[in-house]
Amino acid sequence: MSTRRNDRALALACGALFGTGVCVSGMVRPSKILAFLDLRGDWDPSLLLVMGAALALQAVAWGIVRRMRAPVLGGRFPGPSTGGIDARLAGGAALFGVGWGLGGFCPGPAMVSTVSGATGSLVFVASMAAGMLGYQWLDAVAGKQDEAMTPDAKDAS
Repeated sequence: MSTRRNDRALALACGALFGTGVCVSGMVRPSKILAFLDLRGDWDPSLLLVMGAALALQAVAWGIVRRMRAPVLGGRFPGPSTGGIDARLAGGAALFGVGWGLGGFCPGPAMVSTVSGATGSLVFVASMAAGMLGYQWLDAVAGKQDEAMTPDAKDAS
Protein backbone atom coordinates (compact mmCIF):
# COMPACT_ATOMS: atom_id res chain seq x y z
CA MET A 1 0.00 0.00 0.00
CA SER A 2 1.45 3.36 -0.97
CA THR A 3 2.06 6.16 1.51
CA ARG A 4 -0.65 8.29 -0.11
CA ARG A 5 -3.09 5.41 0.25
CA ASN A 6 -2.10 5.00 3.90
CA ASP A 7 -2.68 8.72 4.46
CA ARG A 8 -6.13 8.46 2.93
CA ALA A 9 -7.00 5.37 4.97
CA LEU A 10 -5.89 7.15 8.14
CA ALA A 11 -7.90 10.26 7.17
CA LEU A 12 -10.96 8.08 6.56
CA ALA A 13 -10.54 6.34 9.92
CA CYS A 14 -10.12 9.67 11.75
CA GLY A 15 -13.16 11.10 9.96
CA ALA A 16 -15.24 8.05 10.87
CA LEU A 17 -14.14 8.32 14.50
CA PHE A 18 -15.00 12.03 14.54
CA GLY A 19 -18.38 11.40 12.90
CA THR A 20 -19.19 8.69 15.42
CA GLY A 21 -18.17 10.95 18.29
CA VAL A 22 -20.33 13.89 17.23
CA CYS A 23 -23.29 11.58 16.62
CA VAL A 24 -22.97 9.87 20.01
CA SER A 25 -22.53 13.23 21.79
CA GLY A 26 -25.59 14.70 20.06
CA MET A 27 -23.64 17.54 18.45
CA VAL A 28 -25.35 16.84 15.10
CA ARG A 29 -28.67 17.87 16.62
CA PRO A 30 -29.14 21.64 16.61
CA SER A 31 -31.61 21.30 19.50
CA LYS A 32 -28.78 19.96 21.69
CA ILE A 33 -26.49 22.89 20.81
CA LEU A 34 -29.24 25.49 21.22
CA ALA A 35 -30.19 24.00 24.61
CA PHE A 36 -26.56 24.37 25.68
CA LEU A 37 -26.57 28.03 24.62
CA ASP A 38 -29.92 28.74 26.33
CA LEU A 39 -28.63 29.78 29.75
CA ARG A 40 -31.93 31.34 30.85
CA GLY A 41 -34.21 28.55 29.67
CA ASP A 42 -33.92 24.78 29.74
CA TRP A 43 -30.10 24.72 29.83
CA ASP A 44 -28.41 21.43 28.90
CA PRO A 45 -24.87 21.36 30.35
CA SER A 46 -23.98 17.96 28.85
CA LEU A 47 -22.04 19.62 26.03
CA LEU A 48 -19.55 20.76 28.66
CA LEU A 49 -18.50 17.11 29.04
CA VAL A 50 -17.90 16.85 25.30
CA MET A 51 -15.88 20.07 25.27
CA GLY A 52 -13.95 19.05 28.38
CA ALA A 53 -13.06 15.67 26.91
CA ALA A 54 -11.96 17.31 23.65
CA LEU A 55 -9.82 19.81 25.56
CA ALA A 56 -8.19 17.08 27.65
CA LEU A 57 -7.43 14.99 24.57
CA GLN A 58 -5.99 18.04 22.79
CA ALA A 59 -3.77 18.83 25.79
CA VAL A 60 -2.35 15.29 25.75
CA ALA A 61 -1.86 15.36 21.97
CA TRP A 62 -0.19 18.79 22.13
CA GLY A 63 2.21 17.50 24.79
CA ILE A 64 3.21 14.62 22.50
CA VAL A 65 3.51 16.77 19.37
CA ARG A 66 5.69 19.38 21.13
CA ARG A 67 8.39 16.72 21.63
CA MET A 68 8.34 15.59 17.99
CA ARG A 69 10.78 16.90 15.39
CA ALA A 70 8.45 16.24 12.40
CA PRO A 71 4.92 14.93 11.78
CA VAL A 72 4.62 11.14 11.69
CA LEU A 73 3.19 11.15 8.16
CA GLY A 74 5.83 13.47 6.75
CA GLY A 75 5.97 17.11 5.86
CA ARG A 76 6.65 19.72 8.47
CA PHE A 77 4.85 21.46 11.27
CA PRO A 78 3.50 24.93 10.50
CA GLY A 79 5.40 27.89 11.90
CA PRO A 80 4.11 29.97 14.78
CA SER A 81 1.12 32.20 14.13
CA THR A 82 1.45 35.96 14.19
CA GLY A 83 -0.17 35.85 17.61
CA GLY A 84 -2.01 39.10 17.01
CA ILE A 85 -5.73 39.64 17.31
CA ASP A 86 -6.82 41.66 14.30
CA ALA A 87 -10.11 42.65 12.70
CA ARG A 88 -10.16 39.54 10.47
CA LEU A 89 -9.76 37.21 13.45
CA ALA A 90 -12.34 39.04 15.57
CA GLY A 91 -14.78 39.24 12.65
CA GLY A 92 -14.36 35.56 11.83
CA ALA A 93 -14.85 34.56 15.47
CA ALA A 94 -17.98 36.71 15.72
CA LEU A 95 -19.36 35.28 12.48
CA PHE A 96 -18.66 31.74 13.72
CA GLY A 97 -20.43 32.46 17.02
CA VAL A 98 -23.46 33.97 15.35
CA GLY A 99 -23.70 31.03 12.94
CA TRP A 100 -23.35 28.55 15.80
CA GLY A 101 -26.02 30.30 17.85
CA LEU A 102 -28.50 30.74 15.00
CA GLY A 103 -27.99 27.44 13.21
CA GLY A 104 -27.04 25.20 16.12
CA PHE A 105 -24.17 23.67 14.13
CA CYS A 106 -20.40 23.71 14.21
CA PRO A 107 -18.82 23.10 10.79
CA GLY A 108 -17.70 19.50 11.44
CA PRO A 109 -20.93 18.22 12.98
CA ALA A 110 -22.89 20.05 10.26
CA MET A 111 -20.98 18.11 7.60
CA VAL A 112 -21.73 14.85 9.42
CA SER A 113 -25.40 15.83 9.73
CA THR A 114 -25.79 16.27 5.96
CA VAL A 115 -25.84 12.47 5.68
CA SER A 116 -29.30 12.58 7.28
CA GLY A 117 -30.54 14.85 4.49
CA ALA A 118 -32.07 17.25 7.03
CA THR A 119 -32.88 20.54 5.34
CA GLY A 120 -31.33 22.61 8.15
CA SER A 121 -27.95 20.93 7.88
CA LEU A 122 -27.97 21.16 4.07
CA VAL A 123 -28.78 24.88 4.19
CA PHE A 124 -26.12 25.47 6.86
CA VAL A 125 -23.40 23.63 4.91
CA ALA A 126 -24.34 25.39 1.67
CA SER A 127 -24.19 28.74 3.47
CA MET A 128 -20.86 27.81 5.03
CA ALA A 129 -19.44 26.84 1.63
CA ALA A 130 -20.70 30.12 0.13
CA GLY A 131 -19.01 32.01 2.96
CA MET A 132 -15.72 30.19 2.38
CA LEU A 133 -15.84 30.87 -1.34
CA GLY A 134 -16.76 34.50 -0.67
CA TYR A 135 -13.80 34.85 1.69
CA GLN A 136 -11.41 33.45 -0.92
CA TRP A 137 -12.86 35.72 -3.60
CA LEU A 138 -12.61 38.84 -1.42
CA ASP A 139 -9.07 37.90 -0.43
CA ALA A 140 -8.10 37.48 -4.09
CA VAL A 141 -9.73 40.79 -5.02
CA ALA A 142 -7.89 42.52 -2.19
CA GLY A 143 -4.63 40.96 -3.44
CA LYS A 144 -4.06 38.96 -0.29
CA GLN A 145 -3.53 35.24 -0.04
CA ASP A 146 -4.15 33.62 3.30
CA GLU A 147 -1.42 31.00 3.79
CA ALA A 148 -3.84 28.60 5.47
CA MET A 149 -6.13 28.70 2.42
CA THR A 150 -3.38 28.22 -0.18
CA PRO A 151 -2.20 24.61 -0.66
CA ASP A 152 1.50 23.93 -0.98
CA ALA A 153 2.66 23.02 -4.47
CA LYS A 154 3.61 19.54 -3.27
CA ASP A 155 0.10 19.00 -1.84
CA ALA A 156 -1.53 19.88 -5.16
CA SER A 157 -0.13 16.79 -6.90
